[in-house]
This record gives sequence, C-alpha cells and structure tokens, in this order.
Amino acid sequence: MSINIKRRLLLGAVMAGLLAGLGIMGIRAAMPGPVPVTYNFDHDKVGRTPVDFTSSVTGDGPPGKWVVQEMADAPSGNHVAVQVDADTTDYRFPVLIANKGEYGDVDVSVKGKSISGKIDQGIGLVFRFRDHKSYYVVRANALEDNFRLYKMVNGKRIQFAGANVKVATNQWHTLRVVAIGDHIVCYFDGKPLIDAHEKTYTKGKVGLWTKADSVIAFDDLTVSTPNNE
Repeated sequence: MSINIKRRLLLGAVMAGLLAGLGIMGIRAAMPGPVPVTYNFDHDKVGRTPVDFTSSVTGDGPPGKWVVQEMADAPSGNHVAVQVDADTTDYRFPVLIANKGEYGDVDVSVKGKSISGKIDQGIGLVFRFRDHKSYYVVRANALEDNFRLYKMVNGKRIQFAGANVKVATNQWHTLRVVAIGDHIVCYFDGKPLIDAHEKTYTKGKVGLWTKADSVIAFDDLTVSTPNNE
C-alpha cells in the first residue's frame, strides 16, 4: 500500500471520529434539562390547604393557617395560597413546605404579597429545608423595607446576609434564590441583592414562610436546578 493511500485512510478515520464526536455532542446539547416545577394553586380548592404541601411552625405559637383563596390580581390564574392566621406571637414562623423533591443545587422563586401585619409583614422563601428547625429562608419585610437571608439552626434564627430595599404592601414582589454548593445568591424583583457563602445545609425541600401576624399571599412557587441542567 502506498504512503499516499495510507495517509488518506488515516485522514478518513480521523475525520470520521471527529464527526462522530460532534454528532454525540450535538445530541447531548439537544437533550432537554429537567422541566421546572411550578405550584400556582389554580387546581386547589378554595378554602383548603394546598395539596402536596405540609404546614408546620418554627418557634412559639400555633401553626399557620394556609388556605387557597381567589384573588383578582394573582400573577397567574386566580388562585393563591395565603397564610391568614394573624396570631401575634413574635417568635413564630409558619411554614408551608412542598412534599415532593429534595434539592441540593437549586433555583427557586416565588411571588409574594404582604396583605397585613402590625408586628411583621414578612414574605419568606424557604430552601434546603431539613425539618421545621433546620433550613434556610430569605425574606422581604414590608414594615422594615429590607431583604434578609437567615439560617434556622435548632429553631434559632440566625441572619448572615441582608440588604435594604423598598418592599411595598399590597404589591406583588418576586423572591428568588440560586444556591450552588455553599454559594447563595438572592434576588428581589429581579435584582441580585445578596451574595453569600454558607454551608450548614447542603440539600432539602422548598416552601413558603411568614412571621408573627403577617398575612401574606403567595403564587407561582417555581423550582428547578440551576441553568435547568
């Protein structure tokens, strides 16, 4: 076999390998990531606790009362989940946790609206929930005009990051968390206001949170893995 023929055969084999590799990469690139899960409560019955969720409380006082209500200005559909129990116990944190899914790296968001509260008006988004005493929560407060990131450790609330921002009552706001490893970035109405590192909890469930006498409406709790990968 001549040298030229050998070179041509070798070149052909190399090109075939490259094309095969590109084909595989093309298939992988085209494969869709996990579809985000959104809870919009539109199929839940009015007056009932949302299905696929569990209510609990951190701290003192009674658990919250979470019910589905019709709301004309709901961000999607006309159903929202509302924590309606205005018990005035100060160190009381009602939570409503989605039963399905545990997430390590997570991209989770929710739309929340503060309706009332004399002691507090806290709109909270829970992530990496282990139990009612162990989780992270980012919350926006319409009485204090701030946005803070906490961890609950054995039921004790510990702030480790925060920012000041205008939080209007009776107006929908969007809270979002992107947590990858120990890196946590929190967004308020699309703006990244908190960038922190914390490694107490590595995975857990997601959910909703309020404080004390806060009456808060929630809609469109959406969870996926970062970059939908």
